[in-house]
Amino acid sequence: MSAAPVRAMSRGRFDAALVLLANLVATAFMTGVIWYVQLVHYPLMAGWPHADFGAWEEKHRQRTGVIVMPVMLVEGVTAAMLLGRRPERVPPWLPWAAGLALIGVWASTFLLQVPCHDLLAQGWNEGVHARLVQSNWLRTACWTIRLGLVVAMAALAGNRLRTS
Repeated sequence: MSAAPVRAMSRGRFDAALVLLANLVATAFMTGVIWYVQLVHYPLMAGWPHADFGAWEEKHRQRTGVIVMPVMLVEGVTAAMLLGRRPERVPPWLPWAAGLALIGVWASTFLLQVPCHDLLAQGWNEGVHARLVQSNWLRTACWTIRLGLVVAMAALAGNRLRTS
């Protein structure tokens, strides 16, 4: 790897190809996580001890946050960077569409799933749990669509990713 991208970033510019790669890795990681959560983790919550469910929920939130928040931050920052500068051959609408999908992810997270987790931290509630599992399909769909869009950007950029 040459020092050119590092020099460019130190002058206030960035290499769009490296940003796209970081965005792709973060998005792919989070898409995998959300499918695991949707199909395995959230459904298994129904089997957690209901007498002490709030404590289990708090542990779940703390441990999950340590893993996903840094990756979500990288995904968000690199998505914003791609709006301003994208690799050659990537049409302008693709980063914007991927950005809208990310807005959908974050809106779903903070408007739908976080309130459910807040309620579950107070104790087991079958209706809230069902709402969490059902509403999480929106977030799963948004991340899956987003991954497709980011993969499309990478495919269009090709092997020789150059900034435009």
